[in-house]
Amino acid sequence: MTTPQTPGGAAAPQYVYGVTRADAQLPDGLTGLDDAPVTLVTDGGACAAAVSDLPTGRALGERADLVAHQKVLNTLVEAGTTVLPFRFGAALADREAVEKELLAGNSDRFAQVLDGLEGRVELRLKATYVQDEVLGEIIAAEPEIAELSQRLREVPADAADAVYYDRIRLGELIAQAMERRRDRDGQVLLDRAAAAAEAFARKTPAREEDVLDVSFLVRTDRREAFEQAVEELAGEHGDRIRIRLIGPLPPYDFVPEA
Repeated sequence: MTTPQTPGGAAAPQYVYGVTRADAQLPDGLTGLDDAPVTLVTDGGACAAAVSDLPTGRALGERADLVAHQKVLNTLVEAGTTVLPFRFGAALADREAVEKELLAGNSDRFAQVLDGLEGRVELRLKATYVQDEVLGEIIAAEPEIAELSQRLREVPADAADAVYYDRIRLGELIAQAMERRRDRDGQVLLDRAAAAAEAFARKTPAREEDVLDVSFLVRTDRREAFEQAVEELAGEHGDRIRIRLIGPLPPYDFVPEA
């Protein structure tokens, strides 16, 4: 592990990945955008910025740039480094600007955020319905849906246009029933997992079959208990809900808005 402080070109524009402790050590050989070495910039205070030279001659935004940004942050997290991650695209004119414009006026605030993240990891839980199983539950529990579904299955193909609105109605009823189950099941999963976490940030499900998408802030000394709780949930609901745990991740969801 090294703590590089002096880059090859001090006046080069700098890309900023995030902020960490001034005494943090970077993993050996850590590189970022365009494989440029990642180094630390400090203003002499409690915090340091993880940076690399900004690519020149082109605009940022290529997929490789996004991957490199995330790789740097993931590597720091996996190494146990407490980091305040920056969103993709942060850059300053040079290392002096990083010191004076980013760190000098924000050191106390950054240190406070890092204190809140110290000894904690972000873990993301995603739960998705096994659609055939849940659809079977809905049909068994909802007589109106079961009756309409059966009636539509018996309609000849050449008469499909005559039941167009019935098919729309069936879709609406299934969606409503799915939403009710999602609300109930999602809350059950959230309550059980949250008991072993310090905080959580719930996201809006992106798809109809998504039950829960939530990030948890977990103390490292409680991580085993948290993962055990999630494993128990997966065992209890595995026939109808697929549960995945992702992480540790850069703690974007637990960094206060500027």
